[in-house]
Amino acid sequence: MPTAAIKRPLQLNDLGQLRHFLSLDGLSGELLTEILDTADSFLEVGARAVKKVPLLRGRTVCNVFFENSTRTRTTFELAAQRLSADVITLNVSTSSTSKGETLFDTLRNLEAMAADMFVVRHADSGAAHFIAEHVCPEVAIINGGDGRHAHPTQGMLDMLTIRRHKGDFANLSVAIVGDILHSRVARSDMLALRALGCQDIRVIGPRTLLPIGLEENYGVRVFTSLSEGLKDVDVVIMLRLQRERMQGGLLPSEGEFYRLYGLSTQRLALAKPDAIVMHPGPINRGVEIESAVADGAQSVILNQVTYGIAIRMAVMSMAMSGQAAQRQLESETASEEQN
Repeated sequence: MPTAAIKRPLQLNDLGQLRHFLSLDGLSGELLTEILDTADSFLEVGARAVKKVPLLRGRTVCNVFFENSTRTRTTFELAAQRLSADVITLNVSTSSTSKGETLFDTLRNLEAMAADMFVVRHADSGAAHFIAEHVCPEVAIINGGDGRHAHPTQGMLDMLTIRRHKGDFANLSVAIVGDILHSRVARSDMLALRALGCQDIRVIGPRTLLPIGLEENYGVRVFTSLSEGLKDVDVVIMLRLQRERMQGGLLPSEGEFYRLYGLSTQRLALAKPDAIVMHPGPINRGVEIESAVADGAQSVILNQVTYGIAIRMAVMSMAMSGQAAQRQLESETASEEQN
């Protein structure tokens, strides 16, 4: 009997290369390392007088953002432009979706404009996967953040930041602090750290903001005490309180949250002396982090923004390459079958 065909994950082509970039779940450490290495090679582009490479020349990238964004949208635009792509940013608040057009119809109209890639940010978890399943095969989908589910490029720019400042992941202790329950960044960071071999991943927060099953699903250690969780860590990733996603009284007040979980200079002293401090932004000063820490010598928050451009260049170029490789493979297969 013939062997059943192995079904590849949606975001990979038949050669195991990136085709869409939807989530870090299920991606190998080898592939994530390839993304990091590719991003490293793009960092010097930002230092050039002419900040462009021709990898996506003649391609059209559509930024389709159904949620507000500054850093993510802008860095995706810059990344596409530096790859020499034509870039269209759809303002959803003034698009036909505000008049009742469905997401499916919006995508069909964008396809008709011969777009090669959609960068999608949406409030609903799973939106990027839905689009990737229904878009025509030649279009790559990049997830710019979907609900509480995933933010894979943020996860990878965080990994690039850690690697460039701390080196190999295996010997690091990394703490992720704050609103774990509502954070797609936390989920992506935990998946990436685990895939890249980090042995000590800690999540810290109040019980009401810690999802059930973290230890089993992500291989992390859970702390409800910030002081205990921060002891001797190499990396501290602070998260924003996501009030817009909260339902009910999960917190008594922002002041109480800062008193128990805000990162101050005194609490940072519990980490290793050379620990770095990260934050995906936007920062709520005096809620999750003290200004003296956010602007201090151990903060690499602005570095994260810079590295985000390189990561997004890497993901976009790899996805386009994976799409092209899949088309070539299918063409060769069809030719062999005809012969």
